[in-house]
Amino acid sequence: MSDVQERIAAALERMAPAPLAAPDFAAADAFVWHVNPERLVPVGRVNRVALELLVGIDRSRDTLLANTLQFAKGLPANNALLWGARGMGKSSLVKAIHAEVLRQGLGLKIVELQREDLPTVGRLMELLAASEERFLLFCDDLSFSHDDEHYKSLKAVLDGGIAGRPENVLLYATSNRRHLMPRDMIENERGSAINPSEAVEEKVSLSDRFGLWLGFHACDQDSYLAMIRGYCDAFGVGIDDATLRAEAIEWQATRGSRSGRVAWQYFTDLAGRKGVALPA
Repeated sequence: MSDVQERIAAALERMAPAPLAAPDFAAADAFVWHVNPERLVPVGRVNRVALELLVGIDRSRDTLLANTLQFAKGLPANNALLWGARGMGKSSLVKAIHAEVLRQGLGLKIVELQREDLPTVGRLMELLAASEERFLLFCDDLSFSHDDEHYKSLKAVLDGGIAGRPENVLLYATSNRRHLMPRDMIENERGSAINPSEAVEEKVSLSDRFGLWLGFHACDQDSYLAMIRGYCDAFGVGIDDATLRAEAIEWQATRGSRSGRVAWQYFTDLAGRKGVALPA
């Protein structure tokens, strides 16, 4: 080998990413994937609410819980897309179900992946596939905009390419969009592509790769009030029904929306006024 070839080979070796060291998966039940440098960081305490406090999403709760239990037991299970209205408990449901699986004595790790880090997901999958643990890969608020190529990395997670998706990894994602992309982006593809149907199909079919689609819709007033009453009962905040109803409806009106998130925000304010401390 010539000197020039040796220098090129040495330069390429320096540029190649170093092998990732497997973390101590026994250190925690939850991890966050970071890049620069790429690593899995354990999370000692997950920010979540109890499953029984999530009101008005019974069907989605039961379906996702059954799917997750199957996976935790080593049985076949589907990747899931939780889509729909903002603040209706999509991400809260994923985290609460993970806690319920642990409560039932089954081993399952949850790994949070940010949308902007999708290009590195191949390296993450290799790391997880080498472990005997089972992993729930969680990507919150997933969506793609114009000229966004990250969706191609997501296809690799869902389909796994020639190697297939690791048997011990399942993906749950949340999104406000059913097809993960804005409607005008899909319409632009139809109008500008040489073969519009193929261009649209490539992007819209991305959501079809999820075996489970769970829709979340804006809650009605009764469900909104039931959420708040559930929080009050769970955390020992005393308030009569008439006062709660009047205050909660006024709170909702000032926010211009009604959702689980708005219900929790009102309850947080109420607990503060009542002098009741909430868990950190």
